[in-house]
Parts: sequence; structure tokens; C-alpha cells
Amino acid sequence: MNNNILVFLEQRDGIIKKSSFETLCLAEELNKSINGSVIAIIVGGNVINTDDITKYSNCHTYYVKDSSLTLYCPDLYKRAVVECAYKFNAGIALFANTSMGKDLAPRVAVKLNAGCLADCIKIEADGDKLVATRPAFAGKVLEQAVINTEIKVFTIRPNTFKLKELSSLAGPSAEIVQFTDDTTKERVVAIIKNPGKKDIAEADIIVSGGRGLNAPENFALLEELADVLGGAVGASRPVVDAGWRPHDEQIGQTGKTVSPDLYIACGISGAIQHIAGMASSKCIVAINKDKDAPIFSITDYGICGDLFEIIPALTDEIKKLKLQ
Repeated sequence: MNNNILVFLEQRDGIIKKSSFETLCLAEELNKSINGSVIAIIVGGNVINTDDITKYSNCHTYYVKDSSLTLYCPDLYKRAVVECAYKFNAGIALFANTSMGKDLAPRVAVKLNAGCLADCIKIEADGDKLVATRPAFAGKVLEQAVINTEIKVFTIRPNTFKLKELSSLAGPSAEIVQFTDDTTKERVVAIIKNPGKKDIAEADIIVSGGRGLNAPENFALLEELADVLGGAVGASRPVVDAGWRPHDEQIGQTGKTVSPDLYIACGISGAIQHIAGMASSKCIVAINKDKDAPIFSITDYGICGDLFEIIPALTDEIKKLKLQ
């Protein structure tokens, strides 16, 4: 097994994402067992926080910097990553399991003739094999899987591996790599996102709402609570299907899978499709007036009552605590 680990550091708007640093921390831990080299690559235009890489890794960083790569283009990014994988003789490639990572990793795997395992929550060395653990069957079981191809590609669930800073920081060692082929039939002209919104896939705290909120305007209660907690707002599929909330907030099998430190489910009954997207949260709190709601079967703390009374009261108490 070739033990060189290539870590794709995803950037948006010139900032490397937290989930990518988590993936880099995993690579450092894994490398202690396989004794290879950790290589980080950044693909894009101007990235302003490259120095932060040295907080978490002594790896060498290669920066594929080209004006054609400023916005995410699947074809061009795939070529850039594949070029680096061959150039640096990578046997393992790690991506964060974000929207970009889920789109890019299988494309790269095909070009490298590599097997690909998505949404992993653990990777361990077992002799000359790498054993990956990931949820299966809507989170009901944990599957252990091995990739038998020479090159192996994995995507890592955000918020699963905590950031671990090095005790002694290395100096920055980013080296620019020339991008040799920027011709493509694809052309990305703009990426538009809602300003100021946190990505629920990377949020440490999520306040999520379902049909129990009765109307879209009542999500203002959740927005206020999330703002006080420094978290993000999520939603169940029925709410998104009804047009109450945007699809990028949907949590579940057909939405995003999240693993925050705190997940507060408000007016969500707890269908298995929703639970599959949030069951790995560190602490789950549910607020629902139905004492028999399935969501209570997986919660750490359950509150049976009227959310229109409980959420404002909870928000007020948290505000008081923050003033102390």
C-alpha cells in the first residue's frame, strides 16, 4: 500500500473550510500508523488563510492557483486533484463530505481507478489495510468497509473529527503548482449563497424545525434561538417541500447529514428519514407536544410541551446567562 495521504482542502470565497482542517487532523492521526507523508492541496484563486494549515499539520502544502479555478468547476477541479495525486504518488485521498467533496471525490476516484467510500466517521489502519467505518441503513448500523484498489478515496463526515492543534507550529511551506490544462466545456459564472448563513453541515449547534411550527413565519423563533446560541437553522423535509425553508437547510436522507455538538429538534416528529441525517449529533434535545413522537426515542433531553411557549422562554434564559 502506498502510504502517502493527499488531503483536499476545500475553500470557499478564499477561506479554507473548517471541515477540511478536520480532515487534515484525521490524516495526521492516520499517518502515525502508516508512516507515509501527508500532502495538502488547495485548488482555487486567492486563499487568505493558508497559514492556518500549520496549526494542525506539518504537511507540505501545494497550491494549484489559477484564475480558471476561482469558482468551483467540477471538471477543472477534478483535473487539478488528479494531477497532484499522480505527481505526489498519493495512495490515499481524503475529502470532507461536503457538497463539493461529495461531488468531486467520486470524479477523482474514477480517473484514478480508485475505490471510494463516502461519509466515513472513522478510518483505522489494520495491517496493510485501511478499515473505514460509516453509518448504513439510515444510521441504524455502522458498517466497516475496506477498499481493495491500489489508490483509495474517502470522504469524511464534518464535525466527526475534532480540530487538534500541534504543540509546536511549523513555518508555512505552501508551494504553487502550475495548472497545465484549463480548457473545458463547463463554465461556472457565479456561485450565489445566502449572506451571513452558516452551513448546517459544519455548524456546532443546530436548531431545527418541522411541521409543528405550523407556518413559515414561526421559524423566526428558531432563528432568534440559533442566533443567541451562535448556531444555524435546519429543517425537516416536509417543511422544505412546503416551501417554508430553502433546500440547503434540509436535514435527513434526502438533505444534509449533520453531526453537531448540540441538535435541538423543534416540532419534528422524528421520521426515520430525518433521524438518519442527525442521529450522530453529540447531544440531542427535542421539543414536541406529542409524548409518543419517535424523536424522543433518540434524545438526550426531551421536553413535552408547547414549543411556542418553550422556545421563547429558553431564548430569554440563554440571553440572561450570557449577560452574567
